[in-house]
Amino acid sequence: MTTIRLSRIDKSFGETRVVRDLDLYVEDREFLVLLGPSGCGKTTTMRMIAGLEHPSRGEIAFDDQRVNEVPTRERDIAMVFQNYGLYPHMSVERNIAYPLKLRGVPVAERSRLVAEAAERVQLGPYLSRMPRELSGGQRQRVALARSIVRRPRVFLMDEPLSNLDAKLRIVARAQIKHLAHELAVTTVYVTHDQVEAMTLATRVAVMRDGVIQQLDVPERIYDDPANAFVAGFIGSPAMNLLPVEASAGRLEAAGGLAIALSAPRPGPVLLGARAEDMAITGAGQAHFEAEVYTFELLGDCTMATVMVGDSLVAIKGRKDLRLAPGTRVGIAFDPARLYWFDAGSGERIRHALPAEDSRP
Repeated sequence: MTTIRLSRIDKSFGETRVVRDLDLYVEDREFLVLLGPSGCGKTTTMRMIAGLEHPSRGEIAFDDQRVNEVPTRERDIAMVFQNYGLYPHMSVERNIAYPLKLRGVPVAERSRLVAEAAERVQLGPYLSRMPRELSGGQRQRVALARSIVRRPRVFLMDEPLSNLDAKLRIVARAQIKHLAHELAVTTVYVTHDQVEAMTLATRVAVMRDGVIQQLDVPERIYDDPANAFVAGFIGSPAMNLLPVEASAGRLEAAGGLAIALSAPRPGPVLLGARAEDMAITGAGQAHFEAEVYTFELLGDCTMATVMVGDSLVAIKGRKDLRLAPGTRVGIAFDPARLYWFDAGSGERIRHALPAEDSRP
C-alpha cells in the first residue's frame, strides 16, 4: 500500500506560522489521528498531504517518492470532509459513482463497485434517494461510500463526525473503525475529539501551535503523557492538574490548602491525577478535604467535583454514591498513579522519588 513521510515541514500564511518544523512518518495501512484544539495546525497538515496546501519548507513523500509538486488529483487519495461535500442534484448512487465516472470506469463495472461500497456502509436501500432525503448519519455514510468505492492509496478524513449528534457519532465511529480494519488503507484522520482519537487510532499525534507534542499509541498517550498539555487534553474527564507549592513532606494548594503528599522536587509544580485514580473517603484516610461543588450521576459511576482555588478537581465514585453540593468530603489519591509537571513549562517531571503516602 502506501507510507507517508513529512520531513521538516513548515507552513506559514503571511506572518502566521501554523506548522513548525514537523517530522511525521505514517506507516503502511496505519490509522493515524492528528488530534488537537482548533488552530493547532492539524487540518493544515492534512491538506498539505492532500496537495490542497503547499508547504513553505520541507518535503512530503509517498512511498519515499517526493510528491510536493504532484497535483491533488494525481496523488490517488480519497477525502471525507466535515460537510460531506455531496452533490445535491445527484442521487446517492450517482454521488458514490462520481469518482468512477471521472476515471472512465465502464457502466457495468461502476454499478457493481457502487453496490459493493453501499453495502459496506448499509446504504443499499437508499441508492435512489437524493441527499436532502437523508439524515445526517446517512449523508455521512454516502461520503464514506464515495471515498471507498475505489481503492485509493490514502484516505484523508477531516472531522467527518462533527456534524452528527452523540448517538450517531458512536455508530459512525464504529463503522469507520470496521472499514479501516476491513480495507487496510493508510489513513490520516483529523479531529479535536479525544474520544474519537483514542478509539480509532493506531497511533495519535497530539498537536499544539503547529508542533507535535506527543506521538504514540493511544494507551501510552493516556497513561504516560509527555507534558501537561497532553495530560489535560486526553481523557474524559481530562486529567486533574492542580498547581501546588511543594516542600518537605507536603504540598500547599491555593488558599493555603494542605495536601499530605511529597513531590519529587521542591517549589512550584503541577500535580496531575486522573479522576479514576482518586477516591472519596473518610477524613482519616484523606490526603485533603474539600466541599463538593457539583455531583453527577453517570450511570455506571458517579462524578464529584470540588473546587481548589480556581481549579476544578473531578473524582469518580461508586454508582451508588450520593453527595449533596456543599458536603465536606475527604479525598485520597492513589500515590502510585500521580503525575508531576513543571509549573512553568508544563514538561513532565520524570525519575521522581516514590510518592510518600503521609496521610495521618
